[in-house]
Amino acid sequence: MRNKLAGLLAVLTATVAGPAWAGEDIAYWQNLQVTIKASDEIRVSSDTSLRSSDARGFYQLQQVTMIGYKPSKKVTLWAGYVHTPQYSRGDFTVMERRFRQQLNVDDVAKIGSLNLGLRVRTEQRWRDGINGTGWRLRPSLRGSVPLTGKLRLNLAHESFINLNTTTFQRQAGYDRMRNSAGIAIPVNKAIGFELGYLNQWSIVRNGPDNVDHIINTTISASF
Repeated sequence: MRNKLAGLLAVLTATVAGPAWAGEDIAYWQNLQVTIKASDEIRVSSDTSLRSSDARGFYQLQQVTMIGYKPSKKVTLWAGYVHTPQYSRGDFTVMERRFRQQLNVDDVAKIGSLNLGLRVRTEQRWRDGINGTGWRLRPSLRGSVPLTGKLRLNLAHESFINLNTTTFQRQAGYDRMRNSAGIAIPVNKAIGFELGYLNQWSIVRNGPDNVDHIINTTISASF
């Protein structure tokens, strides 16, 4: 099965132009996203992500807990904590902790049937036993297009910009990009499912870049 996926992804990315790649990996992310409407203005969210790959095995668990405030229908301000233990083939290596702040703006523009939204995320990152705080900016542009019935095509681009360097955040400036496409399938009014592909391009200074081809599955629930 994984060999078939590898072949399919190779075909999908064969036309991508760019510098030579130091390495390619196929990864598998399983995500669970739960959002609770506490009041008209307040939201509480919990996101869990299990991440593994062919080369690294199980390498990351990410648990995000955030509180959001909606000053208007289209704008949400978020703040929260990210708990991110790192692994190598299932063996624990280091604990990473983050504070996260986020601005979401929905329906900023519409091009035909494509609805566009913006997200700007900042993070402060720590690793247990390692000195330094890594500051990072993550702007994102997202689009959604209706397909047939209740199906939607979701598109997204996200940039990672390191604002400083530490022992573990070794280069400042533009660090990586993520481009994704997924088919969103509503199960009912509260629960949805999305299956998609995410391409993560990591920039290596003075060397070939790295590319991850990620099969991304997400179950979302809103209450």
